[in-house]
Amino acid sequence: MFAALHVTLYFVSFGLGWRNWGIYLEAIEGIVLGPKIGFVAALLGSSIARMARPDDFWMFGIIAEPISVLMAGFLAQGKWKPVVVSYAVMLVAYFVHPFGKNLPLWTILDVLLAFLLIYPTAKLGKNLMKREIKGLSLTMILIAFVTIATDSLVRIFLLVPCGLSAWFFPSFETLFAVFVVSAVSSYVEDLLVVFVSLVVGVPILKALSKLLKEKGKDAHCGNS
Repeated sequence: MFAALHVTLYFVSFGLGWRNWGIYLEAIEGIVLGPKIGFVAALLGSSIARMARPDDFWMFGIIAEPISVLMAGFLAQGKWKPVVVSYAVMLVAYFVHPFGKNLPLWTILDVLLAFLLIYPTAKLGKNLMKREIKGLSLTMILIAFVTIATDSLVRIFLLVPCGLSAWFFPSFETLFAVFVVSAVSSYVEDLLVVFVSLVVGVPILKALSKLLKEKGKDAHCGNS
């Protein structure tokens, strides 16, 4: 179902920002399905979507979306170490690269903030389904923000340290111009993803939590 939603969101996107609407699903997908199944669902969905309608930047979505869902799944289980290690590797590679040293720092401030929020987000995410509406909303906001920042970081990692920029931009000056414009769009997308995750994700998680509680009660009654 989530893979199908990925495909659907990809096709209904109409160019708001620089990524497709599959990004609105990432945090919810990771929380509900967990890191392993969520990763597979996102990989299937993003791959099928781009096979059905290829674009020039297909490799960014196919890699960034599943990894972002994977990180969301880890955070929802209270696992911060894999997320921190992933961020550290990609950020070090970016800042060591000559392009990373010369691109404006403000363009990745959301990524740096997300890096600082990984540990507290994982701590809150550990008991996510047991939280009341306020705690659940705060945790959803944090996971959604770190997840969308992860999506940005993976794409940046592919573009700069991995050298994919050479495929699309003839010079550093061209990359610089596009990078700055995309950064502005990225901040807008951060806000939109957090808002959508809060409005859509919290009711879904509350309903799922209620369902799990009812099943637990039924199981307890059956055992009695």
